[in-house]
Amino acid sequence: MARSEAGEIYGAPSGRKARDLGLAMGALPNGPFNAITDVAGVRVGHTTLISGEGELVPGEGPVRTGVTVIVPRDEPWRHPLYAAPHRLNGNGEMTGLEWVRESGLLTSCIGLTNTHSVGVVRDALVAHEVASRPAGEEYWSLPVVGETWDGVLNDLNGFHVRPEHVHRAIEQARGGHVPEGSVGSGTGMVCHGFKGGIGTASRVVPAKDGGYTVGVLVQANHGRRRRLTIEGRLVGPAIELPGDAERAAGADGEAPDARFGGALPEGSGSIIVIVATDAPLLPHQCARLAQRATLGIARLGGAGENGSGDLAFCFSTGSGEIPVGSGAGIGPLAYPVTALGNDRIDPLFYAAIEATEEAIVNAMLASDTMTGINGTTRYGLPHDQLRRLLGVDGRAVP
Repeated sequence: MARSEAGEIYGAPSGRKARDLGLAMGALPNGPFNAITDVAGVRVGHTTLISGEGELVPGEGPVRTGVTVIVPRDEPWRHPLYAAPHRLNGNGEMTGLEWVRESGLLTSCIGLTNTHSVGVVRDALVAHEVASRPAGEEYWSLPVVGETWDGVLNDLNGFHVRPEHVHRAIEQARGGHVPEGSVGSGTGMVCHGFKGGIGTASRVVPAKDGGYTVGVLVQANHGRRRRLTIEGRLVGPAIELPGDAERAAGADGEAPDARFGGALPEGSGSIIVIVATDAPLLPHQCARLAQRATLGIARLGGAGENGSGDLAFCFSTGSGEIPVGSGAGIGPLAYPVTALGNDRIDPLFYAAIEATEEAIVNAMLASDTMTGINGTTRYGLPHDQLRRLLGVDGRAVP
């Protein structure tokens, strides 16, 4: 599990995923951890920052933020991976993408944080690579770092994320179970009007299609409550939460109650989707998989609103060793590549859609109610109401 600086334990325990509650979320089976770490070699680490309560004092708190780092494989700067991004809506930031688009390669760990801490995380990832290389070696680093805006609950302009928090997340990165919900970079996030955060899921395609795994991790901070659709049912408006009367008054033109953070326009926020697969994909195929992942956003009612930075990024661990030179004319003249045939890629599309859809729901299911700056509250998605609305009995999907 992930710990805050104060030592509290955060992240979802077992039984907090959609399939644990009886929601199928598609037709394909999940991997053993139902997480991005089902793709062999991928590790995830969090540093969670939670402190203070009450009125906002910039620079002091309350603090509800953090850092999440996805390690695609050990030393990706020496062992790069084919990768590509996709933009559903560009009101957001993800560093390093120009070189990824140009070269087709991911050569860094992937960092996630809040909007105003991107630079700190980027610099810390560079420093981590510098410390991992021999002294005197010449190189450059352009890490991939994504963000979403946690200013509803967090002292965003207090700049509480520091380099040591990034290094700690890298040190704590593990395979296996991934803590979800209000953890790491997802600590202060809001999704479809409910408490959001980090979510993850995986799908495995049939053996006849290669038996490949697709794993997804999301930082979910997007969407409108009135559009939230799960398993084809519009559930957002039907769920009852404390303060609904006050929010309704705000929607009629009165000032919303600050306890509920109603001043933020609905649909504002963002979502970052990280897709990993062990299928042998070329960069253009990674781009296609990243694009299909955004269909999982849409299946839940997400629409890539103007105020939402909705970015997806896919990398493949299955293309073997890709040589990387240190300068022009230094690398090998040619090298063999294994790649999936384009006419066999559809099952991976389905896997990316399903895993993204469930990962977003998992982010909400794993997140408990949280109160942040100025007493602003975001409520967790109520499991009992969701089960009743969807007619499921709570027995886990095998």
